[in-house]
Amino acid sequence: MSEQVYLASIGVLFGTPLFIFAMKYASAAYQARSRTLSDNAYRELATRAVTVQAENTVSLSAVQTSLTEIATRLASVEKILKEVG
Repeated sequence: MSEQVYLASIGVLFGTPLFIFAMKYASAAYQARSRTLSDNAYRELATRAVTVQAENTVSLSAVQTSLTEIATRLASVEKILKEVG
């Protein structure tokens, strides 16, 4: 057996586990990066949801105020109509 074939087979023998561990490390790093991006996107979505909910609360409060005002006006109109009729 020639020296080159021997060194090549030894290189493959020792290189395979190193390659496997390198791929496992790269996969774990990729998963961690993906998980971080996903978590950040979720946090941003939650922040936007809170902001929209606060805006909806303000809008609902304004609608309730208007509805109360309309109910008061309607009561006064009914009172006037009862007095006239």
